[in-house]
Amino acid sequence: MNLTVKLASPALPLCEEWKEGLDGSLFHLANILLFLGFMGGSGFYGLLYLFTFMTLGFFCSILWAWSDPCTTDTFLWNFALFGVCLAQALYIAYKLRSLTFDKDFEDLYNCMFKRLGVSLTHFGKIVASSDGAVHNLEKDQCFAVEEKTQIDKLSVLLSGRIRVTVKGEFLHYIHPFQFLDSPEWDSLTPSEEGIFQVTLHADNQCRYIAWRRKKLYLLFAKHRYIARIFALIVRNDIAEKLYSLSDKAFDRAGHHYDLRLPSYCHMPGPELERAHDLLEVPIPGERTA
Repeated sequence: MNLTVKLASPALPLCEEWKEGLDGSLFHLANILLFLGFMGGSGFYGLLYLFTFMTLGFFCSILWAWSDPCTTDTFLWNFALFGVCLAQALYIAYKLRSLTFDKDFEDLYNCMFKRLGVSLTHFGKIVASSDGAVHNLEKDQCFAVEEKTQIDKLSVLLSGRIRVTVKGEFLHYIHPFQFLDSPEWDSLTPSEEGIFQVTLHADNQCRYIAWRRKKLYLLFAKHRYIARIFALIVRNDIAEKLYSLSDKAFDRAGHHYDLRLPSYCHMPGPELERAHDLLEVPIPGERTA
């Protein structure tokens, strides 16, 4: 009696051989491009990198799916995703082109705003509020005269050097990418008016940008994030100017004078101990020897 055993067919089709033609290479290239695309970073340039590689990856997937007549659904999905990524890449490229700035403003962004994570979109609003104008100061020309010039703007030096004096006495220099009038700006509220208490004149040819107070306060009212950024960089600028003054300050005895603790810091040892004894508060009920 002969018995015939019929082997059950596998649930999944077996791969008999690897494809070695062009269609297999396109499939691998598509996935490599998609892998590289998903490694993109943040920001406009990161998004442009991401969607550019995804567009190329889905285009290769379209070519791969086109070579196989049984993958019509795969072809349609890849074609749709290719269209979406291409549109996004073109839109981001257009936005980047519209957010390009002159070299002076690019340098300002890189030195003062980029490190704080300010986006190009927000920086564009900041530039627009200054009308995109760069002003010039000739050598020995005054930017402000003490007790005469009104405080009506906020300015940043782009190039050159400004000398700051009060009643003819030298205080400090202002170097590129420092504010010209940060102490004056921070000392006034939006409704107050004031005049400079120092004189600022150019040591050499200088260039600067300026924001009018009213336009800048309107920008702050619309964008609280920009207001916080300006508050940070203005007060940091003031702190740097105070430290520069502290390095040049001495008391009558010739000791270094620290503006942070004007009464005690850098005092001679005996005087410091004497000041400590004067400030010591006696505890009630405690007997002194």
